[in-house]
Amino acid sequence: MRPARVLLAAFALTAAADLVSLAAGSDTGHTLAKPLLMPLLAAHAHLRGAPRLLLAALLLGWAGDVLLLSGTDSAFLAGMASFAAGHVCYLALFRTYGNDCRTANGTPRAHGAWKRKQLAGAYLLALAVTLAALWPGLPAELRVPVAGYSLLLTAMAYRATRLGLLAGVGGALFLLSDTLIATGVADLPQLPAPDFWIMLTYLAAQWLLAGGVLAAAETATHPPVTSSGSAPAVP
Repeated sequence: MRPARVLLAAFALTAAADLVSLAAGSDTGHTLAKPLLMPLLAAHAHLRGAPRLLLAALLLGWAGDVLLLSGTDSAFLAGMASFAAGHVCYLALFRTYGNDCRTANGTPRAHGAWKRKQLAGAYLLALAVTLAALWPGLPAELRVPVAGYSLLLTAMAYRATRLGLLAGVGGALFLLSDTLIATGVADLPQLPAPDFWIMLTYLAAQWLLAGGVLAAAETATHPPVTSSGSAPAVP
């Protein structure tokens, strides 16, 4: 695990350098640091035995990061497509490793199912409110792509909760980060130093999502042993 920890430390240091650059208004520092972030996190995840879909999600995020550095409309659309493909990878991972609110014998847990319906309703409401706020300010050619991407992103954030709190917070932060980007595109009021907050929430999101998937994958590979000495049934 030592090389994996070294790579995680390198990711943390590079993330700190990127955030400091953004806070100081250094475009050069941001341009140098940003393309290194997801490859470092992906290399760390690889050494921990990450599923291939997690590596794909992180590297698709890297492609999106690089494309968004350009600042052109075509690069923005290509970057959004790359992130969308990454969200599809995450959705597949959540389906593979997530808890579907069922008991060991396959019957639904009524309380868990009700909570998930409430959470789904909250995410759908957030999606509707966000699109209603963004729509008038979005360029006409971006409205449909942004709406489609927002729906996919919201689905990813919601489904991330199947892996527990770690991944659930990661999904919510990814949603927040991309919403901050969209408010800038739609010329809505921005926080001071908006790029700093966009990257802070994005980096935390990718780290938490990767950690949630890794923990779930490790549990699936080595299920906890019960007091009787046998592994519990997998739902």
